[in-house]
Amino acid sequence: WAEKRIGRDRCRTTYAFRSILDAGGKLAFGSDWDVAPLSPILGIDAAVTRRTIDGKNPKGWFPEQAISPVEALKAYTADAAWAAFEEKEKGSLTAGKLADFVVLSRDILSGPPDQIVETRVDATVVGGRVVFSR
Repeated sequence: WAEKRIGRDRCRTTYAFRSILDAGGKLAFGSDWDVAPLSPILGIDAAVTRRTIDGKNPKGWFPEQAISPVEALKAYTADAAWAAFEEKEKGSLTAGKLADFVVLSRDILSGPPDQIVETRVDATVVGGRVVFSR
């Protein structure tokens, strides 16, 4: 949809994740804005593979802007907490911070990037309490 609205040339500088990181910037990803699917798993998949949900870009939409799974996970966790001025309370599994995390069905950091999209949440822990379990 973006290319239809602003054109391909302008799109080259949208979602420029690799360029931002290479320039020393931080990425703060979130799942609370419905411009894209609300699933962080799908967001990580899109940032890593650059595939679009319509299937029109199987090799990636501007693939030169792809980032690693570790960089995408950091954008959803530590750097998102930093952007919200909450890095002392959350964003990493560190003693004294909130115990909010998920247990995934596969290792998205070292597994094949094209399988990230198949990952499921097996458990969710909020404040140290299991609030969801598959």
